[in-house]
Amino acid sequence: MSSTSSQLVQYVVVRGDLLRLLSWPIGAVIAQACHASTAALWMHRDDSNTLQYTSDLDNMHKVVLEAPSQDELEKLSGKLSADEIDHKLWIEQPENILTCLATKPYPKQQIQSYFKKFKLFK
Repeated sequence: MSSTSSQLVQYVVVRGDLLRLLSWPIGAVIAQACHASTAALWMHRDDSNTLQYTSDLDNMHKVVLEAPSQDELEKLSGKLSADEIDHKLWIEQPENILTCLATKPYPKQQIQSYFKKFKLFK
């Protein structure tokens, strides 16, 4: 693994209140993260970072974080959009519930500051 590819990371931020307040099963919440991550990679499949990130599938790096609420997830998406950070906001259908956000792969040092206030998903 090259040092450049080891620096690429995909951030995934999942709503924690889906588990605690809405009593979603853990598998359903994990599926939301999978949907958002896959969608972000597919949407940016021709991007040089994505191509490099997926060229070594056994060494992809993801950070899965928790947003406490839909409002916090929407605020994060707004900041990322304002700064032109590519991401996918996942809205589960047919319920139309905002559940998760995933970035395309970026160098960690370029985007980690957006995620400092979020804790690891537990």
